[in-house]
Amino acid sequence: MSESGAPANTLRPSSFRQVMSRFATGVVVLTVGGEHVHGMTANSFTSVSLRPPLVLCCVAHSAAMHGALVAERRFGVSVLAADQQHLARYFADRTRPRGSAQFEPTDWWPGPRTGAPLLSNSLAWLECELTDAHRAGDHSVFVGAVLSTVRGADRDGLLFLDGAFRRVER
Repeated sequence: MSESGAPANTLRPSSFRQVMSRFATGVVVLTVGGEHVHGMTANSFTSVSLRPPLVLCCVAHSAAMHGALVAERRFGVSVLAADQQHLARYFADRTRPRGSAQFEPTDWWPGPRTGAPLLSNSLAWLECELTDAHRAGDHSVFVGAVLSTVRGADRDGLLFLDGAFRRVER
């Protein structure tokens, strides 16, 4: 038991990761424009509130996206379609170019509210302004006020489950 009376946490990170891999998540690419242009694949993303419209994403303190989000305070979200697995892998690859060069091999346009790159042919897009950041272990939970949304064409979605990309059919 800890000093607070709560059970001591003896859970191994590998065990936690294995269990959480059973939770299917959507896949998005978070992007930041401006001086700190950057993109990052994320599956820790969700809506928080309808009134006002809020979303959250979780980003490791060690990730380049963490510093970019804190510095720019505005970000874009591209919700990936099933046939965009290559983009999910690309923006998860730590060896890709940095800065604006990382967007050269992709088709995108700058978000009108944020300037953040939005990936073409995605299922949906959001532009957000950072309203809150909360330290949570080795990550920060970033809360964003949604500035704009666009729904794309009806297509199959991209999921992540058991350490692999999956397709969710409409």
